[in-house]
Amino acid sequence: MLLKHKAVLLTALGGLALAFPSAAFARGDFDPSEEWNLHDWVPIHLGPLDLSVNKAVAYLWLGALLSMALGIAVMRIKVSGPPTRRQAIGEQLYEIAQVQVAEQGLPNKAIRLWFPYVASVMIFIWVVNIIGFIPLPLSDEKFHLFGVELPTFAIFAATSTLSVTLALALMTWVFTHVEGIRWNGPVKYFKSWIPDVPKALLPLIVPLEILGQFMRLISLSVRLYANMLAGHILILTFIGLMFVLESLALVPAVALAVLFYLFEVVIVVSIQAFIFAVLSAIYIGSAIEPEH
Repeated sequence: MLLKHKAVLLTALGGLALAFPSAAFARGDFDPSEEWNLHDWVPIHLGPLDLSVNKAVAYLWLGALLSMALGIAVMRIKVSGPPTRRQAIGEQLYEIAQVQVAEQGLPNKAIRLWFPYVASVMIFIWVVNIIGFIPLPLSDEKFHLFGVELPTFAIFAATSTLSVTLALALMTWVFTHVEGIRWNGPVKYFKSWIPDVPKALLPLIVPLEILGQFMRLISLSVRLYANMLAGHILILTFIGLMFVLESLALVPAVALAVLFYLFEVVIVVSIQAFIFAVLSAIYIGSAIEPEH
């Protein structure tokens, strides 16, 4: 058991060591924030819109492919013979999405329609979060091997960029108000924003209620963004110190980085995906039945 734990620790250390660009090995040059400077791989500019392909887009594409592969692997299973581990994982994921997410926030009449969305967004965010802690050759930094230029291995979470989390939050925000209007009509739905208070307070309360609707968009996006960004910066900073200062006395910093790494992978990754899906279900459900 001890050897197994040592092997896991060494694997984590090795993976984290791969996650640094060559600049990290130059004394005083390492800056963790440079990992969030997104360079265009395929420039696509349509007027003011920047639709260029960069490493964040690459991680999103990879996350989408892996999310679909995960769903097919664990959900589209023929039930025959004794239950397999793969079937058990699929059932557990389905139960979490159904019982802990959809049924907690959505009214019964809307679960069939919106369960696929909240389940998909939970799995997608979890996959994108988790691959953000796996060293992958999707970096802007390059190195040469036998005369061939190759990307360095790096860790990067697409959900640690605000544009990504804002786009995800915007989907939930738009769906929320579209469903509120569709189920209740515009008059009844927007009237539900106004609390039962004396009329003299309405000029003060109504703007706050409207602002609160937009604050949902901000809080939903910033919560996921800030948690993923903070975790990656801490990991990069602790290990980067050893390379920048060139001192083995800072090896304990690597141990702290591993602890943060494990904390992020085991706890934060799943919690943030779960919270985003739960809040999406609650917001959509509260718009469909505003009286509740």
